[in-house]
Amino acid sequence: MTSNSLSLSRISQLAEEHPDAVTAALCGILVILGSLALQFGWLGVAVLILPAAYVIGGYSSTREGLTTLFQERELDVDLLMIVAALGAAGLGLWRQEYHLIVDGAVLILIFAISGALEGYAMQRTERSIRSLMSLTADTARVVMYGGEREVAIDKLEIGDYILVKPGEIIPTDAIIIEGYSAIDQASITGESMPVEKTRGDEVYAGTINGVGALKLEVHKTPESSLIQRVIRLVQEAQTAAPPSQMFVEKFERGYAKLIVGLGLLLATLPPFLLGWNWEETIYRALIFLVVASPCALMAAIMPALLSGIANGARQGILFKSGAQLEMIGKVRAIAFDKTGTLTTGKPEVIQIVPAAGYTETEVLQLAAALEAHSEHAIASSIVSAAQQQQLQLSTATDVQAKIGQGIIGKVNNQIIAIGKAGFVEATSELAQISQQLQAEGKTVVWVAKGAQLLGIIAVADTLRPEAAATVKRLQKLGVEHIIMLTGDNEQTAQHIARQLGIKEVYAELLPEDKVQAIKQLQTQYQTVAMVGDGINDAPALAQASVGIAMGISGSDVALETADIVLMADKLEQLAKAISLGRRAQKVIKQNIVFALSCIVLLLAANFFGNITMPLGVIGHEGSTVIVTLSGLRLLRN
Repeated sequence: MTSNSLSLSRISQLAEEHPDAVTAALCGILVILGSLALQFGWLGVAVLILPAAYVIGGYSSTREGLTTLFQERELDVDLLMIVAALGAAGLGLWRQEYHLIVDGAVLILIFAISGALEGYAMQRTERSIRSLMSLTADTARVVMYGGEREVAIDKLEIGDYILVKPGEIIPTDAIIIEGYSAIDQASITGESMPVEKTRGDEVYAGTINGVGALKLEVHKTPESSLIQRVIRLVQEAQTAAPPSQMFVEKFERGYAKLIVGLGLLLATLPPFLLGWNWEETIYRALIFLVVASPCALMAAIMPALLSGIANGARQGILFKSGAQLEMIGKVRAIAFDKTGTLTTGKPEVIQIVPAAGYTETEVLQLAAALEAHSEHAIASSIVSAAQQQQLQLSTATDVQAKIGQGIIGKVNNQIIAIGKAGFVEATSELAQISQQLQAEGKTVVWVAKGAQLLGIIAVADTLRPEAAATVKRLQKLGVEHIIMLTGDNEQTAQHIARQLGIKEVYAELLPEDKVQAIKQLQTQYQTVAMVGDGINDAPALAQASVGIAMGISGSDVALETADIVLMADKLEQLAKAISLGRRAQKVIKQNIVFALSCIVLLLAANFFGNITMPLGVIGHEGSTVIVTLSGLRLLRN
């Protein structure tokens, strides 16, 4: 393939992937070339180039404006901008002031750039759904008379029997009829520990089977599975237009109606009421359309938001759209997921309590030697703790895992048992301490040598170091209400909340329960943020006014669904994001007041000061430049 064909292929691909951006770029290039042609006195070239800029940059806005006009019988800013631009061009040709054609092209270019930015913001919905879909298996291993057969998920029927081997993704919601295993449900419920399940228990599509083979019975259609409900919840929450967007659209249309109506009155009444000639009347009407067009008003918002986004990126805060930067400054309530957000999401050894006559090191060393042969999450945390202390581990032999109970084997020719109290036949020597640890939300593992108790090891998900300080900082910033949502058990959730100073906790929640909790908060506080990291958080992230995901520990779908991502998993950046959002609100309000003031002054000058078209354009474009520079203040920390 030749270099020319490769270049054409790249250009074609770029146009397909980023059509709005390419359109804005082409419009900008043509505007620059047309302006240069006028500067050099090449009028014919300019008259050929600038109309192309109008067509390329204004086609989308014209189509949307006319569609709104004819189908909805409404006027919007898209159509107003095109009318103003064409009016400037027509006036330039009529009076042979050709620089006005460039001014009209610049108006169109501004709108083309705005459309491109909006297009990028809307692409995240499709990516979110694709990420969710990747969690589901394509086929299931159905057990039939005479053997097994791979069947597409959508072909499964209620009553089918499915075999799921160790380490496989469970293909659909079902009931266990044979087998025992620890199921990793973090993707659905957010539980930090694998959940042990046996005959009669329900398992969910998208969760991961542990070490045991399971035979399942399908008890509901695949489209009714929990993961499919998660997908639908994300779709519904992201396609629903927020009230703020509806308000902006309504304001734009009302403003356009007002300007067009006044423009028509100005173009017809002055000859009869004020004695103006028709040339003066049309001239003033066209100046009115130019100076009244809301370019400065539009520039009052977007440059400020883009500057805030750039500032946030430097601090490890990724805002996916300017609207969310503004929205987070209005947040009155915040809901936190627990596992992986307020905590690290990884179980760690918290405490070792040796029995009389033994040391913590001896207990950990023997336990780690045996647990090194297990793939359980708790086993990994015990081995990791031994490695951190650089303990020398003996080789364990004859290791056997007792599903749901523990693990047993020989270390230095001595039988070592690790697991539940009943499994190791532990005495009541440490029972009171064990109960206290469990009341604090910790998982207790008993360690015995033969019939002799060595001690207990407490394992738990640990708090992020910055979590408590972040909660206090948010309260000082004036966030009115902070709650914790989790799929984990009530006891563990309450213990974590007490450590953080969070007073309201909702535990043992499924994804749809988290959505309901967010909706309840929104009825009371309107603007609500949700902070999470798991697939189970995706519907709540989508439902919240602002969804915030952890960048490193967050799942793909949480990252795609969220509006804001804390890239370095630094929870303290949340307070910085809120402060930045409030600064953005302040700057935008200042810009809007200035932009509206300029429009009023220019309109007054048009009626009473005999302002010329060049001065009107200078005033219009000058106010746009000033509010743009004002927005750049948000680049400073």
